[in-house]
Amino acid sequence: MATLEANPLASWTYGLGEKAGEAPDLPKWSSIKDEHVKPAITAAVAAANAEIDAIEKRLAEAESPPSTWAEIMDPLERLSEKLSRPWGVVSHLKGVRDSDDLRAAYDECQPEVVTASLRIGQSRPVYDAMVGLMENEAAFKTLTPAQRRAVECEVRDAKLSGVALDGTQKERYNEIAKELSALSTEFSNNVLDATKAFEHLCVDVADVAGLPKSALEQAAQTAKTRGKHENATAEDGPWMFTLDAPSYMAVRSHAENRALREKVYRAYLARASQFFEPFASTPADASEPKKLGDNAPLIERILTLRQEKAALLGYDNFAEVSMAKKMATLATAESLLEDIRAKSFPAAERELEEIRAFAAERGAPEASTGLMQWDVGFWAERLREAKYELKEEDLRPYFQLPAVIDGMFELAEQLFGVKVEAADGEVEVWHPDVRFFKVLDAQSGAPRAYFYLDPYTRPAEKRGGAWMDDVVGRSAAMAAPGASVRLPTAHMVCNGTPPVGDKPSLMTHNEVTTLFHEFGHALQHMLTTEDVGPVAGINQVDWDAVELPSQFMENFCYDKKVLKKIGKHHETGEPLPDDLFEKLVKSKNFGSGTRYLRQCHFAMTDLELHARYKPGEGADAVFAAEAKIATKTMLMPAIKEDRFLCGFGHIFAGGYSAGDYSYLWAE
Repeated sequence: MATLEANPLASWTYGLGEKAGEAPDLPKWSSIKDEHVKPAITAAVAAANAEIDAIEKRLAEAESPPSTWAEIMDPLERLSEKLSRPWGVVSHLKGVRDSDDLRAAYDECQPEVVTASLRIGQSRPVYDAMVGLMENEAAFKTLTPAQRRAVECEVRDAKLSGVALDGTQKERYNEIAKELSALSTEFSNNVLDATKAFEHLCVDVADVAGLPKSALEQAAQTAKTRGKHENATAEDGPWMFTLDAPSYMAVRSHAENRALREKVYRAYLARASQFFEPFASTPADASEPKKLGDNAPLIERILTLRQEKAALLGYDNFAEVSMAKKMATLATAESLLEDIRAKSFPAAERELEEIRAFAAERGAPEASTGLMQWDVGFWAERLREAKYELKEEDLRPYFQLPAVIDGMFELAEQLFGVKVEAADGEVEVWHPDVRFFKVLDAQSGAPRAYFYLDPYTRPAEKRGGAWMDDVVGRSAAMAAPGASVRLPTAHMVCNGTPPVGDKPSLMTHNEVTTLFHEFGHALQHMLTTEDVGPVAGINQVDWDAVELPSQFMENFCYDKKVLKKIGKHHETGEPLPDDLFEKLVKSKNFGSGTRYLRQCHFAMTDLELHARYKPGEGADAVFAAEAKIATKTMLMPAIKEDRFLCGFGHIFAGGYSAGDYSYLWAE
């Protein structure tokens, strides 16, 4: 017991240990070490198993079925948090502070966590009690609308967890759930490992022609920190390029060196596949390189298991299972996608022809032989610059992260009546770059919520993309002694451009939009006034509606008043000039046909694989299925090494399986 008491993960009480008026009870992120994971999670699993046993015993001994919320739903919420909260901490750390030891601990604990979760989700006594409460018309009417929604969702989720299965079917379902969980983790690990493995060093200044100063500064800094070139400078090099987003996008959009663009493009599309090669020009680490995994067989296995899972649950395909928790049906989602695709395709054709004509007009040698995929992004950016007299780098000096954050918080105060205050140092964080903030009621000053912001890319330990998730949610049942409710806490994670030298992070407008997007998700979680934990904040929001608040906030990135507040020159403090604002707004829809067609490709491929694809027809069958979709959604034939699906973590290692359409649906 003493060992567990000293374990910062095991001793966290996810809100129950805090006292009214004191700082929130949040994870001791920096104190949690890899060796704490196994004992803490083992204890959490044991506690959860003991609690579900106790709940089932009380139900069996009760003289009558539960007829109130407090009898069944509050105990279930407390039970679920015993396991989900500490495991959520471990999962988060794996995404932002990955290491071999943490992976080993995670992989060791994952099967017992899945087993315990299935034990809870498949509890027949609990399920019968919830169904009984729903069918007790008089009792159900006494519940609030939020409580009724929570009960209905829990009953639905129990069905989708296999509560109705018995015997060998239940055993098989549980085997599938465990294997899918492990495959998802392996898929994500393989993508991160491939992204980390790639590096390309340029030593000749001619090889980096066209790249903006900000990209060269970042590449020189990477050469110092990763490549051990202590004297690297933006002016003289050497410069190291990687597959993390700021580096990859800079090369793709600005490098005049066509061979460099091709190398980076091919590597990015081949991540976690048989075609991927690190192309390390100067290995940063002389030790034995890590064997890189191929996600192609994992994709086939994941799709096979999902189809089998759907059949066990009585559905025709896995897309139908996914749609059970969404607004759309398969038919309505595909109808929307086809409508957008049909409108986008001719627009994208016109855009590509305009890019080809522009490249030829500028005397590009590749224009005579035909532009390739690694050329289109470069020449599209040149065309945009010429059309609107606007360069991405013209905007970057005005979007310094500290000013962007301040302006974003001021907007939140105007829109929602909350004041955001920095609270760095009041709680532990998982990396020195991570910020911590309080969200207060603007009038009373009372706390409403808290959140972390992890803004910069760290390709050695942090997965790509951007996301928001909850640390804890608003809940009356989980309130600390003396408090009426536990307040929500979120974390926002981005992979933006880090500071270089004594300069702050200077963001692209796209990175600004991403920050506002994730803030929208966080606001939905944090500003809820609902005290019923299972449906508070982002909990049980239909998945194809969950992107609505995020995309709503993106719109303010083109609002003049907002841009004047967030856009302040990092050296002079001068606000964003009117002419730059006008050019930015005019260029907003540049390439929109191509952009929407690309989104349709992702979403239509996702639905095809989960609704109609039949696994077991050969190693390359899944890529052939994607290629068939591509005849309607892509204008240029894919290169042989295109294994985009092997990096499509959203649907194979995230929550978007048969749900990638949600972005367009919400928009």
